[in-house]
Amino acid sequence: MGLFKSPEERRIERDIKIRQGIRRIEKSIREQGKFQDEFIKNARHAKKIGDTSQYQFIRNSLKKTATIRKMLERQLLSVKNALLIKRQAEASADFAQAMGIMATEIGRLFGETDLVKTQGDWEKAMAQSQTMEERMDMFLDSVEDIASQDAEMGKAGEALGDEEIDRMIEAETEAEHQRELGKLAGLRAELNSLKQQGEKQK
Repeated sequence: MGLFKSPEERRIERDIKIRQGIRRIEKSIREQGKFQDEFIKNARHAKKIGDTSQYQFIRNSLKKTATIRKMLERQLLSVKNALLIKRQAEASADFAQAMGIMATEIGRLFGETDLVKTQGDWEKAMAQSQTMEERMDMFLDSVEDIASQDAEMGKAGEALGDEEIDRMIEAETEAEHQRELGKLAGLRAELNSLKQQGEKQK
């Protein structure tokens, strides 16, 4: 399924492989250090017991171990430097890509901005606004005319006579009198209730 991987997925896989390679080299260097310690220990023992041939063999093995360890350290340094260069290149590529996107977007925005068309649209909108204001004024004038006509008609045909006004006043006066009588009846009932409670307590 590697054919369908995105460039970002491939980049992550490469980074993982590089880190795994660095860890393997570091592990090999540690192992060579352990081998060196063991060879030194064995060389001391061979010298102690007077085994010259084993001593020479161990000494040659130590030379090889030191050479291998030095080679591994050089490889590790080269890989780490290559990783740094790779990261610098990626940072530069990301910067260049971001700048490219910004440049494209700015160009698109300027390309889409037609000042002549914008000015024409503005003038058209202003003309429409003035037309709408004129129409609104005409509408309000017509509403006021209708309202004034209704008022004139009310004055002419729907005015109440003096007798009707008197009846309305009398009816409100009677209603107020009835409300007062209702309040008095309520007070009398409350007084009677208090009086009865007092008699019961006696």
